[in-house]
Amino acid sequence: MKKITFPAAERNKDPILNVLKRVLSKTEPNLRLLEISSGVGVHAAYFAKEFPNITFQPSEFDTTLFSSINAYRQEVENLALPIFIDVSQPCSEWQNEANVNQRCCANQFDYMLNINMLHIAPIACTKGLFHNASELLKRSGLLITYGPYAVDGLLTPESNVRFDASLRRQNPEWGIRDTRDLCKMAIDKGISLQESIDMPANNKCLIWRKE
Repeated sequence: MKKITFPAAERNKDPILNVLKRVLSKTEPNLRLLEISSGVGVHAAYFAKEFPNITFQPSEFDTTLFSSINAYRQEVENLALPIFIDVSQPCSEWQNEANVNQRCCANQFDYMLNINMLHIAPIACTKGLFHNASELLKRSGLLITYGPYAVDGLLTPESNVRFDASLRRQNPEWGIRDTRDLCKMAIDKGISLQESIDMPANNKCLIWRKE
């Protein structure tokens, strides 16, 4: 097993951790967090070390990244084995070891985390994220998303406009999402935006709560 490093994850892990320190509990025991689209495992391992009271469940659509996630796991006790998740599908239909004996997926997690996925995935994944958060989160549970966002139809600065255009050239189903559209999707699933936090490199951390 060999760790894969990813420069963007190394740059943003500390700013994101600072947000998590403010919104996640460090004292309540036996909490659970599901990360959707864990990538190479940098974030899950780094954050889990700071929250020994929370079991972090990494997941990934690309199973070739499991070996890297497992390499990071060797250093962290409260980081579970990675599982395959296609977030565009309802959690009741997921097939992975974590829910073989739990056919009902409701109210399993206190937190969910999703970093840099929404703009490089089809809109079905965005809709699926909110649907599954509405099923998987406990009442008042938090969903934290991170990445570039437009706000009320306005995308700034110009570098993000160029980035969005390049994404859409690569794949017409990709693109930077607008918080206005995300809020509509979320509200339909009983989830509301609590806070939008400006982050370095023209990104934002969005804090969502299940009602």
